[in-house]
Amino acid sequence: MAAEDNGRRAFITGTAAGLTLPLLLSSTSGSAKRRERRDDDDAEPDDRPEKSPPTIPWQIELPLAYEPLQAVVLDPAPQEEANIAAGEAGRDAHQRWDELYVRPRELPPIHYAISAEENPAWIFNPAYPPQRTWGFAYGGNAATTPGPTIVARYGQPTIVRIYNRLPRDHKGFGTPEISTHLHNAHTASESDGFPGDYYSAVKAGPTLTAPGQFKDHFYPNIYAGYDELQNGIGDPREALGTLFYHDHTMDFTAPNLVRGLMGFLLLFDEVDSGDERDPNPAALRLPSYPYDYPLDFADRLFDRNGILYYDQVDPDGTLGDKVTVNGYIEPLLRVAARKYRLRLLNGGPSRFYEFYLVDGNGRAQPYTYIANDGNLLPAPLFNQYRVRLSVAERADIVVDFARYPIGTELYLVNRLEQDDSRRPDEAEAPGMRVLKVIVDRFPPEQDLSRVPPLLRELRPLDPVEIAAARVRRFEFERTNGMWAINDKFFNPLRSAVEIGQDAVEVWDLVNDSGGWAHPIHIHFEEGRIIAKFVDGTDDDDEVAVPPHEQGRKDVFNLAPNSRVKVLLRFRDFLGKYVMHCHNLIHEDHAMMLRWDVVGPDRPLADDAPDAPEAPPQERGGRDRRRSSRRKGRES
Repeated sequence: MAAEDNGRRAFITGTAAGLTLPLLLSSTSGSAKRRERRDDDDAEPDDRPEKSPPTIPWQIELPLAYEPLQAVVLDPAPQEEANIAAGEAGRDAHQRWDELYVRPRELPPIHYAISAEENPAWIFNPAYPPQRTWGFAYGGNAATTPGPTIVARYGQPTIVRIYNRLPRDHKGFGTPEISTHLHNAHTASESDGFPGDYYSAVKAGPTLTAPGQFKDHFYPNIYAGYDELQNGIGDPREALGTLFYHDHTMDFTAPNLVRGLMGFLLLFDEVDSGDERDPNPAALRLPSYPYDYPLDFADRLFDRNGILYYDQVDPDGTLGDKVTVNGYIEPLLRVAARKYRLRLLNGGPSRFYEFYLVDGNGRAQPYTYIANDGNLLPAPLFNQYRVRLSVAERADIVVDFARYPIGTELYLVNRLEQDDSRRPDEAEAPGMRVLKVIVDRFPPEQDLSRVPPLLRELRPLDPVEIAAARVRRFEFERTNGMWAINDKFFNPLRSAVEIGQDAVEVWDLVNDSGGWAHPIHIHFEEGRIIAKFVDGTDDDDEVAVPPHEQGRKDVFNLAPNSRVKVLLRFRDFLGKYVMHCHNLIHEDHAMMLRWDVVGPDRPLADDAPDAPEAPPQERGGRDRRRSSRRKGRES
């Protein structure tokens, strides 16, 4: 399979580096194929749309609450080794299976099953025709996007069996193989959704040993720091809350996500317990189900017939001018007059947002900002009016709708202008209304939820430890028409960096370009920003880290000509992981790097030659630009 997938990468690299062609890849063979209408495979291809057709606002109502996915009994039962004979893809063995699954110290294991499938008649908006999309299904229900919301708890090992039932004869953008990443779970590499671990019943990625109809994903739901603390659960200061699962297939992450392959997973513990009536004095008692509501925002473009469009060959991608909210364009959400926890996710693939909650006259309304990137902040940020999200960033906010009379109409608006996939521009009022909210009822019982003055403790930063940490520099750049990290393109078969287990490192992330923004996502471990630089990447360009970025994060937004230094720990599991730009077209066009956590029995081999290097003149040009900017400051 490796030879075939090297061909896939070579085709995309060669096309994007040389010229932009009006082509899409055939998902079954990897060869070039013209764009095709989704509603009629025999129709002539549409030209690239300049703008999506008009839509009809506020006609589709979102459900009052999400429906939690129900647990199932899996047959065959999960096992440590891949059950290839039963149809499972050829993954590596689950790490630490006996101690984390067979003999868990907290709660017994729980099992779920979902299936990647095609929905033949999804309706984005009443102005557009029913059309084919992809999503996740369960229990005989039609596939939806987002897929079902999974609720999990720390201390309870979880298996999510993910079937691939996408059509093998699919044509058009996307590919019917999947590799599902739970962003940003602290889990072993064989369940991380590595891009080369994609599978279908007839195809296996280069880092699997066999194709399969399904793959068991083992989420042990331990905090990072499990080995360090030796307490059977890990460090509660490392807890995550708002996670989401999405496809991560090599070369096709953006188009597969645009087709709809994503969903939420909410993770609770005794502090963020998901119960606003929890008598435990440690519990925060934040607004809880059904007043805990995840919202996915995603940019989409439609052709003149209202059919979803995406160009997966153009290395600049396709910026959507319509924003779907949980899969619908301009939907309506009815809320009770009480506090809600809204979990906001920028699902991508390329648009940035700056959200405001406004009344009918466009006046901004206050809310409380409690979490960034799935991590509760150490203390809430009260009386906030805006939240900016790069691709894959999350923000949990608490809105008290009891402030408004019954019948009040509010709107969530995006005021951030963006004309192409390169970067956002300035925020301008009044902005685009993406969600209408109506306060239409009183709650059936008293609102006992709260937002306490302290949320979740952070592990203190140790200056001595930081000073002793190894520093690695990663430069994110446009190279020869492609996207690269340190002048190299992604290769799933070779690690660019090997890191010893339990190492503490500082990763210096640099965007030395004025043209593009890069939201950088690091798998497996959350990091802490210890220094931030804007309007330049030299040490004298350092600025204060804003309050909402002072907690733990897994997406680090590199604006043009910016830099961040991130403190990371590498704990508890071994194996292959990736770092990449979460502007997904950049990821698909090679701005991704494999790094491995290795044990003491394996010697470290840093900076292995993992992929073709960029032409020397490109690297020299970048160095000359950097030198020119420094000289300009000095003069």
